[in-house]
Amino acid sequence: MKMQLECTNVFVQVGGKPVIKHINLHVNTVENLAITGESGSGKSSLAKAISQKIFFRGEISFLSEHGQKLSPRVILIEQQHAFKNNSNVSNFYYQQRFNSCDADDALRVEDELKKMQSSSNNEWINLLGLKTLLHKPMIQLSNGENKRLQFAKALIQEPELLILDSPFIGLDIAGRELLKDVILQLIDRGTKIILIAPLDEIPDYFDKTVVLRNGKIDRIYRKGEIELPRQRLNREEDKLSEDQINRIKDIYTQQTFPFNEVVCMKDVNISYNGRSILSNINLTIKKGERWAVAGPNGAGKSTLLSLITADNPQAYANDIWLFERKRGSGESIWEIKKNIGYVSPELHLYFDKSISVIDTVASGLFDTIGLFRKPTNCQIEKINNWLKVIGIEELRTSMLNQLSLGQQRLVMLARALVKAPPLLILDEPCQGLDTKQTNGFKSLIEAICLVSDTTLIYVSHYTNDIPQSIQKRLNLMKGHALQDIS
Repeated sequence: MKMQLECTNVFVQVGGKPVIKHINLHVNTVENLAITGESGSGKSSLAKAISQKIFFRGEISFLSEHGQKLSPRVILIEQQHAFKNNSNVSNFYYQQRFNSCDADDALRVEDELKKMQSSSNNEWINLLGLKTLLHKPMIQLSNGENKRLQFAKALIQEPELLILDSPFIGLDIAGRELLKDVILQLIDRGTKIILIAPLDEIPDYFDKTVVLRNGKIDRIYRKGEIELPRQRLNREEDKLSEDQINRIKDIYTQQTFPFNEVVCMKDVNISYNGRSILSNINLTIKKGERWAVAGPNGAGKSTLLSLITADNPQAYANDIWLFERKRGSGESIWEIKKNIGYVSPELHLYFDKSISVIDTVASGLFDTIGLFRKPTNCQIEKINNWLKVIGIEELRTSMLNQLSLGQQRLVMLARALVKAPPLLILDEPCQGLDTKQTNGFKSLIEAICLVSDTTLIYVSHYTNDIPQSIQKRLNLMKGHALQDIS
C-alpha cells in the first residue's frame, strides 16, 4: 500500500513530563523512515504514538498518494518482549527459565506461532531460522532468538506499516545481517518501514533519517547523507572526569578478596528434556582476570552465566566451584550472590519497574529483584556515589518505568556496581545505550579494572563494545567451548 505519514504538532507526556514536544513530520509515499537520537530523546514514545499505543495530542494521519485518509494495519515491535504461559498469565520469574519443571508451564514457540493463522507462516519461520526452535519453551529462548520470534509474529500479520524499535539489539552478527535483508525484502514488497536504531546501524537504503534531541527534531538526513556524521560519531570519546576517577579510586582503595580462584568448572554438562545446552565445559577464571564470552544466539552463554550466578539448579549435579567453594557443599545462594554484580537483558526484563531509581540501585546491595528492606544512611551514600560516577544522579527520585530503556539500563548497571563486587558479570551491558553512554561505560569499566582486582566476565555481540582490558576469551558454539584466546 502506498501511503504518506503526516505528524502534526504531536505532543506526548510520560509521568507528567513532556517527552515529545510538538513534532511536525511528513513522510511521502516512496519514503521509509529511520529515527535516531540519544537515549531519552523520545524515539520510542514517538513510535508508540504513531502506532496508537499511547495517548498523544496533535494529529497523526495516514494518507493515500491522492490525500485520502487511510487506516493501515500498523504493527510495532517494541524493544522488550512479553509473553504469557499456558495459564494465560505473564507472571514469570527470572530463574524460571533455568528450572525444567517450572518452564513446562511456558508456551512453546510452535504454540505461539499457531495463534497467527496465515499462509505466510512457513515462509517467515524458515527465513528467520525458527524451524529448529519450534519445540523450545519460549522462556528458554535467548534474547536474540526471542527477537527473531517477535519479528516473525509481526510479519505473519502482514503489516502495511511496520515499526521496528531497536530490532538489532540482542542479535548476533549473522542475525543482524539477516534482519537487514528481510527489511529490504519487505520494502521491495511495498511494506512501509519505520526503523528506530543507532545512527551506525541504519542501513544505507533508508530514504530519510530523523535525529531527535530532547523530544524535538534536531535535524533530518536524506539518503546517502549519514555516512559522515556516522564516522564522526564512531570517533567520539567520552572520558571520565577527574571527579569520577577519584570516586572510583576511593571506592576500591584497600579492597581485598579472600580467594584466588573465582570460577572452576570441570566437565560440566547441562541439558533440558534431553536437549544438550552445554557439553563438557572446562573453565577456570582466576581473581583479577578479565574474560569475554562470545558465541552466536543460542550458543549457551546465558546458561553458562546462570551456573556462576547461582540461578541454575543443575549446578548441583556438576563439578562447579565458585569463590573456592564447591556448589552443594552447604553454601547458600546469597553467599555466592554477595560476591557478584550482574546485569543482563533478561534480568532487566523481569525486574520490578514500579520502584524508584534509588530503590532499584539499592536492591543490588541485597541481590533482590525489587527492594524489600530499607537501606541504611551509609548504603544510601554508596548509592548516591555510584549515581554520580555513572552520571545519572538527577534521576535518583524518578520511577524506573518513567525512564527510557537506555536510562533504565544505566540504572541497572549502577545496581550491578553498587557493592563494588569481586566479580562483575556484564551480559550485553551496553544494550539500549547510545554511543556516548556506551563509550562512557567502557571508560568506567576500564578505570575499575585499572585500580582493582575485580574479575570481569563480559558478553557482547558487538566487538566495539568490549573493553580493552579483556585478556581472555571463551568462545561457545552449540554448547561446546572452542579454543580460548589469551
